[in-house]
This record gives sequence, structure tokens and C-alpha cells, in this order.
Amino acid sequence: MLLAGAVWLLAEGAASLGYNWQWVRIPRYLYSSGPEGLQAGPLLKGLGLTLQISALSLVLSLLIGLTTALFRLSASPVARGLAFVYLELIRNTPLLIQIFIIYFVMAPILDLERFASAVLALSLFEGAYASEIIRAGILGIPRGQWEAGASLGMNRPQNYRYIVLPQAFRQMAPPLTSQGISLIKDSALVSTIAIYDLTMQGQQIVAETFLTFEVWFTVAAIYLALTLSLSALVKLLEWRLADYKI
Repeated sequence: MLLAGAVWLLAEGAASLGYNWQWVRIPRYLYSSGPEGLQAGPLLKGLGLTLQISALSLVLSLLIGLTTALFRLSASPVARGLAFVYLELIRNTPLLIQIFIIYFVMAPILDLERFASAVLALSLFEGAYASEIIRAGILGIPRGQWEAGASLGMNRPQNYRYIVLPQAFRQMAPPLTSQGISLIKDSALVSTIAIYDLTMQGQQIVAETFLTFEVWFTVAAIYLALTLSLSALVKLLEWRLADYKI
């Protein structure tokens, strides 16, 4: 019913604007066929770049998040202070501003290209939120599990590796999935620094063809397919880990 209502509103809105739908022109921007067979069109090429940026940013954000969470739980006041400053700076400023600062200020100093700047900005932003998820998962492990590891002669890193983190991962998986989905959607902002990801390719096609609604609905559908696929993969992983025991 919701889908039917959305389609009806879309049709009525387009009719009131006098918009002429031209969906038949969209496939050429997804793929093309020639003597060499099927080739990716601009939108699929942009999708490939979006996947690269999102995958690298996801891995780095998890590493940054884990490091920051461990700093927050550390007995060292210096480590806790560094983590606090990082979290407050990142979480209280817009991602778009962070992308501009990294690309226009830090990139010339560090000799970073657009791609590296985009990955760094997304990793730092998403890592700040992932760190709180990871920290909450670690704190959710009963104290007895720590004591059991200590009684077996494990030091703190071993306790984290073999006892705490494997159990905490099951609790962290759902919110980390949501964060990964947010990362994929946030990656659209890298188009502001002229990276030809999926969003930027869509903008260019709209500027050339004026197929505003068709192109943006297609781009939105591709993003939706990505996020739903990620959710399905994590659901499968949760199901596999449901019977995991230390």
C-alpha cells in the first residue's frame, strides 16, 4: 500500500508539472553493448567507485573505532584525552565541512589525492560513531568473563582477543550494520570534491540530458539495493553466530 501510494503521488506530481517521462533512455547510462560485449555505463562506473570508497572507508572506520574505543577504556589519561578530543571534534561538526577541510587544507600538506581525501574523511567521521558502538559492546560483557580470562593467565590484550571481542561482536553487529549503511549514503558527499562516484555521475547526466527524475530515481534505487544487500549479509552473519560459544 505504501509503495502504491508513493507511485500514485509520483505520477500525480509529474502530471501536475507536465513532465514527460523518458525511462527508455536510462539503460544506456547503466550499460552499453558493442563489438567487445557489454560495457559499464557512467552510472555503473560511478557505482564501482562508490563501492571502492565505501569498502575502504568501512575497514578503516572499524579500525579507527576499535582503537578509539580501547583508548576510551584505557587507564591512561593521555589516551582517554586524545579519544575525547577526537570524538568531540568529529561528532559535533558536519561531514561536508570535514571533507572540505581535509581536501583543501590537509591534502596539499600531506600530498593526498581526491580519492584518499574522501576515504580519510569518511573513515574519521564514521569511526567516531563506530567507536561508541564498540565501546558499548565491550562494556556489555559481564565482569566475570574478564575474571575468567585472568584466572587462565591471559593478559589484557589476550582477554580482548579471545574472550571479550568475540562475544561483544554479536551485540555490535546490528548497530555497526546501521553505521555501514550510513557510510554508503554519506559517501554521496564526496561528489562535492569532484570525485565521479555514483552521485556525481548522476549529476553530470542530469546536466546533459535534463532527465532529472529518471536519473535520480535510478541512483536512489542503486543505493537502496546496496544498503539492502549489506543488511542481508549481516543478518546471515548474525544467524551464523547465533550459536557461537566461547
